[in-house]
Amino acid sequence: MGFILKLLLTGAAAMLAAYILPGVSIDGYMTAIILALVLAVLNAIVRPILVLLTIPVTILTLGLFLLVINALIILLADSLIAGFDTAGFLTALLFSLVLSVITAILDMIF
Repeated sequence: MGFILKLLLTGAAAMLAAYILPGVSIDGYMTAIILALVLAVLNAIVRPILVLLTIPVTILTLGLFLLVINALIILLADSLIAGFDTAGFLTALLFSLVLSVITAILDMIF
């Protein structure tokens, strides 16, 4: 039950973030839920591999390189999902930041 609620909240956060940011578009709420599911899978599989491969750079930048990894995962999701589009790397970076903040706020409420 908790996973489904988390997916729905992340989908709602993605819709809100797409509404706030001008370079991001999501076709509908079902696309946002699919985006949340794809992001969950990518964060479970791809993110640990990228973090492991970039440990020296992450240490050198005091962890700020993890933001770049988040943006790369958003761009990968953009290429996998037809109804989700981002304008570029900077937009994906801003989308990941806004999505994280909105998701954290929604997690505190629910």
